[in-house]
Amino acid sequence: MLISNQGFSQALYDLNTIQKIEITFSQPNWDYQLDTAKYGAEEYLMASELKINGSVYDSVGVKYKGNSSFDSTKIKNPLHIELDAFKNQKHQGYTDIKLSNAYGDPSMIREVLAYQILKNYMHCPLSNFAQVYVNGNYFGLYSSAENIDKNFCADHFYSSNNTFIKCNPTIIPGPTTKSNFKFINSDSSSYASYYEIKSKSGWNELVNLCDTITNQSSSIENIVDMDRAIWMLAFNNLLINLDSYNGVFAQNHYIYKDNTSHYNPIIWDLNMSFGRFPFAGAGGTSMGSLNISGMQQFPIDNHASDTFWPLINAVQNNPSFKKKYIAHMKTILSEYFSSSLYETLAIQLKTQIDTAVQSDINKFFSYTQFTNSLDSLTDVGSYDVPGIKTLMEARKSYLLSLPEFMAAPPTISSITPNNASPAFNSSLTINANISNSTNVILGYRFNKTEKFTKLSMYDDGAHNDGGANDNNFGASITVNGGELQYYIYTENTNAGIFSPARAEHEFYTLNTASQVPTSGQLVINEILCDNVDNERDEYNDTEDWIELYNTSNQLLNLSDIYLSDKISNLQKWKFPTNTTINPNGYLTIWADDDSLEQIFHTNFNLSKDSGVLLLSNSAGQILDSLSFTNQATNISYGRYPNGTGNFVPMNTSFGYINNNYPLSTSNVLNKELFILYPNPCSDYLNLDFEGKQSISIYNLQGQIVYHNQGNHHVQINTSKWMNGIYFIKCGHTISKLIVHHS
Repeated sequence: MLISNQGFSQALYDLNTIQKIEITFSQPNWDYQLDTAKYGAEEYLMASELKINGSVYDSVGVKYKGNSSFDSTKIKNPLHIELDAFKNQKHQGYTDIKLSNAYGDPSMIREVLAYQILKNYMHCPLSNFAQVYVNGNYFGLYSSAENIDKNFCADHFYSSNNTFIKCNPTIIPGPTTKSNFKFINSDSSSYASYYEIKSKSGWNELVNLCDTITNQSSSIENIVDMDRAIWMLAFNNLLINLDSYNGVFAQNHYIYKDNTSHYNPIIWDLNMSFGRFPFAGAGGTSMGSLNISGMQQFPIDNHASDTFWPLINAVQNNPSFKKKYIAHMKTILSEYFSSSLYETLAIQLKTQIDTAVQSDINKFFSYTQFTNSLDSLTDVGSYDVPGIKTLMEARKSYLLSLPEFMAAPPTISSITPNNASPAFNSSLTINANISNSTNVILGYRFNKTEKFTKLSMYDDGAHNDGGANDNNFGASITVNGGELQYYIYTENTNAGIFSPARAEHEFYTLNTASQVPTSGQLVINEILCDNVDNERDEYNDTEDWIELYNTSNQLLNLSDIYLSDKISNLQKWKFPTNTTINPNGYLTIWADDDSLEQIFHTNFNLSKDSGVLLLSNSAGQILDSLSFTNQATNISYGRYPNGTGNFVPMNTSFGYINNNYPLSTSNVLNKELFILYPNPCSDYLNLDFEGKQSISIYNLQGQIVYHNQGNHHVQINTSKWMNGIYFIKCGHTISKLIVHHS
């Protein structure tokens, strides 16, 4: 989820506002020092002051960035500003500002325009424009793009402490120095020149990822979010964005492993999109430079059999993946290029920055070249940069003439759930009228942190689908969440189609029947006020937390519910609309006084010395309350028995049934006391431990799904368990388990 811009008069990435960034250096030779650092260790130079739209920060780190866009003989170099390089500070939740200098782009809009298109199809940075001043002098107009960091991962993938890799060669890139996921060997050091590990660890995971993509592509969906990978490849190809995985260096992307153990690609650095970088690459020896015609008619299956691009191999050589790839390309083409929406947006962006461009004396092209940049070719030395419209109008015509784009996909209509407001734990059937199809898939989930489960839909008269072969397809699922998110994909021999067209990035939603909680149904169940090394939030911070528990067998809707730490202001923090809590289920909220972060972060925190906590509704009725004093570090304060008892100090039981075990934090969440594997698991789970232990496994509703005694080793059949998160208690040790069936 993107960080909200609401509440700021001038948000850092507001597309409608050109930002004003003013840097003040006290060093007379600041430019020389920045150049020297760029050629050396790339350390930050301290700027004495930074102003962002008038907001002032001192002691800020600045350095030059970029490869071909950096030139020590030029004034206008790309910049990386880090607010917390020397001092703990941030602006509107951001610590890093990345500014590109429009090198090689006569339109000066390529990066912002491309991100505005991409954001509709996959997670990507926010982007806009900024005018940069140094020591009072106007240095020019830059494009500004949100930094890809752990906060970005937390916002979009709901975690930040997993394997996180920047896919850019750390040496000078060349035809054979690619960040392409090609398996080299099992020695992780062999990959060090091609990738940067941005997490605490990850080299062995990278080797496994490359091995799967290169040598075990039939299992690729078990480890890679293939829908996002296909969107990335489709976008890069259509927009001739070749300074990317699709191009010669296979670079300028990140990949992040989410909590479902799937790797998610993230596109970065779009300043070379729309044909600015003409090097497609061929094998391990050629740069593969394209002329204008070569870009306009760039093959949609480029690198399909070239082993230096194993991810493209995996997509192009899998018939279903390839049909999804074409379907995604057709969606982008239809929505932005067949309709000429890209041109309308490009003209709007050029109009917005026109005055700033005219006054930019350090730009790399003339104002006339900027004015004509949608239609005219621009000589940049060794090749021509096409006008954006010149490139894309011809590319549109070429793509629409291809057999793959002319092939008729199935038709989908009348997508209808049999109940518009199903009860929790009830059976729900989804029907759709589909013709000219050989295969129909329903993708569904009940939590945005999960991957979609894929279920076949049938037209056989046996799946609540009416009569056999009447084009009415059906599939039934059990409703075990507050919001069903779903889409349909169908294909025939020649083509595939999604509904909605932007799936999986967008999807249909259906809310489960729920009720407003009454007193006694929703209770404060557990709090932790001094979290030093206990549970971490998705930003990897140890914050205060509050656990609520649903004592009823009804799904409760919290849209009208508030939390507060002040009796004088009961409506201090409101739950997001359509927040639900499952019957006999738990919901944990981070009390960290940082509502800029994800949706379950309050605008207050908890004091370990003393405080109150109140749960109320919009009518001012207090549903539950708690007063507390003298809280111990890493010891929670919770109800025992769970949900109904008095509050007592206890070892933390974050998101599951409260315990009253001896208060010894060394025994809590110590994952070294037993080993579970594989995790995530599918059909079987293995537990290894010392001696004889009691084993209990709880689902997120606090229900015991397994209990037994074991001696040293236990294998548990999980093939019938629902996908999701579970908690294992082995002796007095607790750990988290993810069950995921492919």
